[in-house]
Amino acid sequence: MQIFLFIITGLILFSPTPGLTAANQAPPNIVVILTDDQGYADISFNPNHPKEVATPHMDALAREGVFFSQAYTSGHVCSPTRAGLMLGQYQQRVGIYTAGDGGRGFNPKMKIFPSFLSDDYTSMVAGKWHLGLDNDYPQLKWHALNRGFDECYKFMGRGGHDYFKLRGVKGPEYAPIYRNRERIQEGDYEGYLTTRLTEEAVSFIDRQKQKPFFLYLAYNAVHAPAQAPKEDIDRIQKKFPKLDKKRAILMAMLHHLDLGVGAVVKKLKNKGIWENTLLFFLTDNGGAKAMNANNGILRGFKGSLYEGGIRTPWVVSWPARLAGGRTVDAPVISLDILPTVIDAMGAKDKVKRVFDGKSLLPLLTGKSTVHHPVLYWNSGEPKGEWAVREGDWKAHGFKQKYELYDLASDPSEKTDLAAKRPELAKRLAKRHETWLAGMIQSAGKNKTTGPEERAATSEPRSRDAAREKKRAERRKSRQKKKQAK
Repeated sequence: MQIFLFIITGLILFSPTPGLTAANQAPPNIVVILTDDQGYADISFNPNHPKEVATPHMDALAREGVFFSQAYTSGHVCSPTRAGLMLGQYQQRVGIYTAGDGGRGFNPKMKIFPSFLSDDYTSMVAGKWHLGLDNDYPQLKWHALNRGFDECYKFMGRGGHDYFKLRGVKGPEYAPIYRNRERIQEGDYEGYLTTRLTEEAVSFIDRQKQKPFFLYLAYNAVHAPAQAPKEDIDRIQKKFPKLDKKRAILMAMLHHLDLGVGAVVKKLKNKGIWENTLLFFLTDNGGAKAMNANNGILRGFKGSLYEGGIRTPWVVSWPARLAGGRTVDAPVISLDILPTVIDAMGAKDKVKRVFDGKSLLPLLTGKSTVHHPVLYWNSGEPKGEWAVREGDWKAHGFKQKYELYDLASDPSEKTDLAAKRPELAKRLAKRHETWLAGMIQSAGKNKTTGPEERAATSEPRSRDAAREKKRAERRKSRQKKKQAK
C-alpha cells in the first residue's frame, strides 16, 4: 500500500565508497530537521498536493534521498513525538501522552539523544524544545544543555511562539528564547523566527570543520500563531485570490520553512560534507485543522490517532552510504531515528538501552524487508484514544470501543471492518491493552521523583561526568576565540 504514487527503483541500495569499512568509515554528521504541524499534503512532493503548495527544496531533498511512504510519528501532538525521538522509546515509558505531559518534562537523569553520541560529536538544538519548562530558572534542569547538548538557540516549554516577538510572548508562562543558558537580549531578537532558526543552524554547520556534529533543527513552523511577513502573504493572496486568509498565511509560513531546508542542504553541500551527512526530515504529527492544514486523503488532523494525525512525510539522506531517488513502503516510526544513528556510528553493540525503535539501515540497504511487525499509539486520558497497526491492519479505538481498517485498500479509513472481522479486531485491542500495561509499568520505574534510570538504560555516572567536562571545555574554548575576535 502506498499513498504517494512513486516508482520504486531496483535494489541498488547500498553504495559505500570503495574501500570503506566499518573500521575506517568516518563517522557521519547527523542532521534531524523536524517541522511542526505540517500537513501530509502540504509538501509538493505529494502528487495530491493542493495547487497553492510549493516546496521545491523539500521536494529536491525527497528526490535525492529515500522517501518513506508509510512513516509515522510516535505522538499525535508536538511534545510526545519529541520525547520519543529523544529517547528512541515509546514516550509512554516515561509517562508522556499529551503536550502538557511532555511540556512539563520527564526524568532529567534519563539519557537522551546526544548522550548516545561519541565524545567527538558537537551537538546543537535550534528551535522548539517542548520537553520541560524553565520555571526553575536559572537552574534549568529541563534545559537541553543539561541533557547532553553543547549549544542551543531555542525556547522551552510552550507549544508555539510568536514569530516576530522573539524575546517572549504573553501566555501561561514567559517564553524567552535561550542562546545556550542565557535568555537573549536586545539586538539578538530581530527578524522572523523561522529565518532566525535557519541562520543559527547554518552558522553552527559553518563552525564545524573536520569534527562530526549533530544538529537537531526543530522548527516551530507551521505551528500557530498564524504569522508571516506581510509581503509573502500578499504575494500568495494575489496569486490565489480565492484562498482562505489563514491558508494563505500558512503557505507563507511554509515558504520560509522550505527556504530553511534549502539553506541547510546548500550549506552542507558547499562545505563538502553533504555526502557523509545522515539527514532525517519529517514533521512531528499531522497537520493542524485550526491552521487549515491539508492532510490529503488521510482521515483526521493533529490530535487524532487516525492516519491524518500521525502520518508524516519522511526523507532520509546519506549519499555516501545509501542510494537515493527511491521510495520505501515499509511502515517506520520516529522512534527509529536514534537507533539508526547509533547503528550508523557502529556503536549499537556498546549501548545498553533497549530501544522500541529499530535501525533503518537493514531496511535501507536491502538486508531486510520487514521492519516493525506492530506499532502502537495511545493518547492518554480522558480521551482514551488508541491505535495498533499490524501489517496492513489497523485497530483504532476510544477506550473499550474500537474499529478496524485495512490500510492496503482503505488508507482513508472510511470502512470499519470490525463487525466483519471481530476476532482480529479483538486480538489487536488485546495487544494494545498488554502493551499499555507494559508502558505504565515502565513509567513507574522511570518517574522523576523515583529511582534513577534502570540499569538497562543507564551508563556509569563517571562517563557522563567526563563528557560534560569535555563539553564545558569546548564551550569555554569557543568563547575565548569569540572574545579574541
